[in-house]
Amino acid sequence: MTLTEGRWVVVLDGSKVPAPGLIGGKASSIARMLTLGLNVPPSFVITTRACARFLECGDFPGGLEQEVDEGIVWLEGMTGRRFGAGPRPLLVSVRSGAPVSMPGMMDTILNLGINATTEAALAAESRQATFPRDTHRRFIELYAQTVLQTDAAGLGGMEDPAGWRKAIAASASAPVPEDVKQQLYSAIRAVFHSWNSRRARRFRAHHGIAEDLGTAVTVQAMVFGNFDEQSGTGVVFSRNPVTGEPVAFGEFMPCAQGEDLVSGKQTPLPLSAMRERVGHAFDELLSATRLLEREYGDVQDIEFTVECGRLYLLQSRTAKRAPMAAVRIAVDMVREGRCEADTAFGRITSEQVRAILSPRLADGALQRARVLARGEAASPGVGCGVVVFDVDEAEARAQAGESVVLARATTSPHDLHGMIVARAIITEQGGSTSHAAVVSRALGRPCVVGCGADTLRGLVGRVVTVDGQAGMVLEGQHELIVPDEDTDESLKQLLAWAESRSPLVVARQAPTGRPIVDLDEFDGIVKLEKLRTILREVGAGSVVRGSVLMNELAVGECVATGVETLVARPRLPVLIAAVRAAGTRARDNN
Repeated sequence: MTLTEGRWVVVLDGSKVPAPGLIGGKASSIARMLTLGLNVPPSFVITTRACARFLECGDFPGGLEQEVDEGIVWLEGMTGRRFGAGPRPLLVSVRSGAPVSMPGMMDTILNLGINATTEAALAAESRQATFPRDTHRRFIELYAQTVLQTDAAGLGGMEDPAGWRKAIAASASAPVPEDVKQQLYSAIRAVFHSWNSRRARRFRAHHGIAEDLGTAVTVQAMVFGNFDEQSGTGVVFSRNPVTGEPVAFGEFMPCAQGEDLVSGKQTPLPLSAMRERVGHAFDELLSATRLLEREYGDVQDIEFTVECGRLYLLQSRTAKRAPMAAVRIAVDMVREGRCEADTAFGRITSEQVRAILSPRLADGALQRARVLARGEAASPGVGCGVVVFDVDEAEARAQAGESVVLARATTSPHDLHGMIVARAIITEQGGSTSHAAVVSRALGRPCVVGCGADTLRGLVGRVVTVDGQAGMVLEGQHELIVPDEDTDESLKQLLAWAESRSPLVVARQAPTGRPIVDLDEFDGIVKLEKLRTILREVGAGSVVRGSVLMNELAVGECVATGVETLVARPRLPVLIAAVRAAGTRARDNN
């Protein structure tokens, strides 16, 4: 078969890297890894163009099913397996992939293509019964949750797939199909629909992501981390995403699949455990990690699976990182010659620097405090508030002006609205690559994960202080101190670079003898439209100050209207916003 690109489907054969806007970030990373000669399971992708047409008309566009069928035939040829039949059955994963990274926001279905026939064939091929049965259960659970939108909890206590399907059919509007093509088409529809899910819309609104991008759907041949004791799954970062330390950092879960790791329902092992179990695959992983960081010129977050001791790379993307890690990594990469300072400013936001300079626990506070829970430090910072276990309650109380700390057994994409409003996030289960950890770092929220089963529900209603750097939950509200932007070496270097590139001056105190505009003296909150008018009226030579300057967009308005001097403390977040705004204006004018 020679299919490389249809109207709706693109086969990822390593010959080129199609535009991320067409195939999404996940498929783009697969294509790029293939061009580098890395071991990646074969894949094809249904484009964002198809998603846009589907969302417009409510069904598959004409010709899509035929192209998907041709893509499956291509996968069969690449793997030597057959979809829906033995003796060597082909199972696939169906994954979302937006052009902009939205980790955990949309849907994924693994192990698709399993039914009674293919389970029996897998059992005969692998000469074991446990692995195929476990794989069958995993598929039914994910299909029920994602496609049928029903709770599939409790299947682990049953042993018969027919019983699983009967239980799902009783609680859902439709059964889990035995027909593998029906499984595939329904999964693709579910991924398309997930673009407009509540959690995805909230994530886009919070991060300013356009609503019309749509998601691609990557269909990839399955490799099985749950196959045997020489198998497993994991995530590796090319540098530590919490501290910025320039060493590979990650987690490994033996005899497991990726959903086990991301869901946080189980606590993984440190990456070093992989060396002990599958040393050759571990060495290959570190080599691939270094290669991908050089190729992308930025820190990478890499998903991988090991099947029977052989390493497969599934995805590589720019890593979400905690604020202090973002600063250290940016400065280190400039010093290492991996990027220019102007590029570094594109990777650091004023919000991240403001988070670094936000209050932290006073010296000795940890020694004096009563520790209510301990876990893994997943995202640094300190947050205080009353513990709330329900995400809707957390949102309502935060909107009423109360400081809340969101506690969960483990988070999922459905919890995003509660995570956004929380001062900190704590979980009973999961590790530093779980959903709670990754999203907390993206939001800049302090986070402690893996505190232990049933350790947090008893804290509901109590005021606590969460130290995301130490991995502790402390009783009560504690004394905090404010860090200084002139004491940390990375921040000092960033400050010097920002001052040399900023189109305006940012001072700690207002200079004498010049008119000062205090935006906080205007009635109400100064919105951007009103700010634009005010700045045009006061003139470029005025000195401007006010709390609205904490907003990057507001600083951008000052740059656009020619304001020469801003007064702010700390200065670095405002300087970074000014440099970023000037860079955006320069690109727009070219």
